[in-house]
Amino acid sequence: MKEVSRLFRYVLRYWPRVLLALILMFMGTALTMLQPKIIQWTFDSVYEEGKWHLLVWMALATIGATVLQGIVNYVERITMEWVGQRTIYDLRNRIYNHLQSLSFSFYDTAQTGELMSRATADVEQLRRFVTFGVMRLVGNFVTFVFVLFTLLAMDWKLTLLSLGTMPLLGWAVAAFNTRVRPRYRLIQEEMAKLTTTLQENISGVRVVRAYAQEEREIEKFRERNWSYLEENITTVRLWAFYFPLMTFITGFGTTLILWYGGRQVILGALTLGQMIAFNSLLGRLIRPVRMLGWLVNMYSQASAAAQRVFEILDTQPEVKDKPGAIELPPIQGNVHFDNVSFAYDGVNLVLHDINIEAKQGQRIAILGGTGSGKSTLINLLPRFYDVTKGAVKIDGIDVRDVTLESLRRQIGIVLQETFLFSATIRENIAYGRLNASNEEVIAAAKAARIHDFIISLPNGYDTVVGERGVGLSGGQKQRIAIARALLLDPRILILDDSLSAVDTETEYLIQQALEELMKNRTSFVIAQRLSTVKNADQIIILDNGRIVERGTHETLLAAGGIYKEIYDLQFRKQEETNGLLEQVSTEGGDS
Repeated sequence: MKEVSRLFRYVLRYWPRVLLALILMFMGTALTMLQPKIIQWTFDSVYEEGKWHLLVWMALATIGATVLQGIVNYVERITMEWVGQRTIYDLRNRIYNHLQSLSFSFYDTAQTGELMSRATADVEQLRRFVTFGVMRLVGNFVTFVFVLFTLLAMDWKLTLLSLGTMPLLGWAVAAFNTRVRPRYRLIQEEMAKLTTTLQENISGVRVVRAYAQEEREIEKFRERNWSYLEENITTVRLWAFYFPLMTFITGFGTTLILWYGGRQVILGALTLGQMIAFNSLLGRLIRPVRMLGWLVNMYSQASAAAQRVFEILDTQPEVKDKPGAIELPPIQGNVHFDNVSFAYDGVNLVLHDINIEAKQGQRIAILGGTGSGKSTLINLLPRFYDVTKGAVKIDGIDVRDVTLESLRRQIGIVLQETFLFSATIRENIAYGRLNASNEEVIAAAKAARIHDFIISLPNGYDTVVGERGVGLSGGQKQRIAIARALLLDPRILILDDSLSAVDTETEYLIQQALEELMKNRTSFVIAQRLSTVKNADQIIILDNGRIVERGTHETLLAAGGIYKEIYDLQFRKQEETNGLLEQVSTEGGDS
């Protein structure tokens, strides 16, 4: 009930329409009860007493009540459907907005398919419950109460006899609810796993094909699909047992009424019209109870869905604006990592006592082996994660004291994993500045040395790239991402191995642009290219989350430590190759 009651808070935002639907429901219930009474009057007054002139009026009354009930039910359904659709519209927006606010740590463990299942299939289950189940639950209760009092007024003995099977029917409904509700939770979890498998396979289809693993993936999906099937079959077995049981119980009760009521008519204690009306009303009394099993089933599905949806909404972002956070004023670009330590789980540190002083316009190159903490370190600057100990400061201001939006608006980032949206190239470049002019977009593309490629495309900047940038090479995607970052004109620039997927020629073109664009910008660069680190003002060497060396290219080479080893293994060959190319170029120019 806790999750469903939370759902009702969204519903009650539209209480005027809910109230209208309830009024219409009461009117529909009254009209439902009126028809058996008209039948009683017809039999008792027309057929028994011979008042044949009333037959036409009784027929017209029946038609009128039926038509009026149809109109009332139509308006009620439309009204409640509107409420349900608007409620789910609000809930979907709430989920999406909340997902946008959750920290990177949430997405480190969350599965995309699982989130998609909750935001779509589970929310759709709630829509069906709100638009149909809620009013049927209330309507059936109201109908049951009204009909029960009417039957008691007609013949209390017959009514009590008719209620004799109700406890047994109630037990069957309760037992069904107890057993079926956990099953729907399992069904929705299996659907989420199935969606995750499908999403991962579609996203990684090129890897699957490249390694000829189609059969393995087909088998994995088949197993997930079979698990989903088994959970559904188990639930259907519960349906198949309990619903016929409920039908038998209600049928047995009807048999008792026909036996006892028939005797009362024969003895003259009841008129034939009263017996027919009573039996008709009894059907309307039993129908809500029988339908209760179906509604309990719908409620169980909605309860499981609501629990999964609200689990997301109850997840609090670890990184958020603190109360009283200020807007970060236009920055100069002085950055200070002040005795920073960090642990993803709050306990096991992956960064230890990091101290870095980067002055305005300086370039900081960060090197280290895999898992040394390079990406983790730069992720603390835009507050993708919050430090566990110490502070990260920009122009002397702790980044935790300012709003996330004002902080990230002044930091340009090119992540190691380039992501492009399924949109035009222009929209991808202007993603951080939607109001940027065409001239500014083109200038950023030229600076990133991607303009010539773009205008060679049939639709130029209006070319729509495929999902995640499919259709573009790694170097082309990275240059578009660099243009996107440069369009922000940030005072702080973060390049997370942004040249890793480009060839030597492309690297040379981008380096030309970056040399000019990094001026007066504080730049943090995680790089695997010699050209990136040679001109850095500081080179930071990380090992197991600690700074083990720092200095310039020349001083670190002279020191003969870890940087010298990295240089000999990784950069010396690049330098020799670059020197040879320069020599060939010079000799070619001389000749």
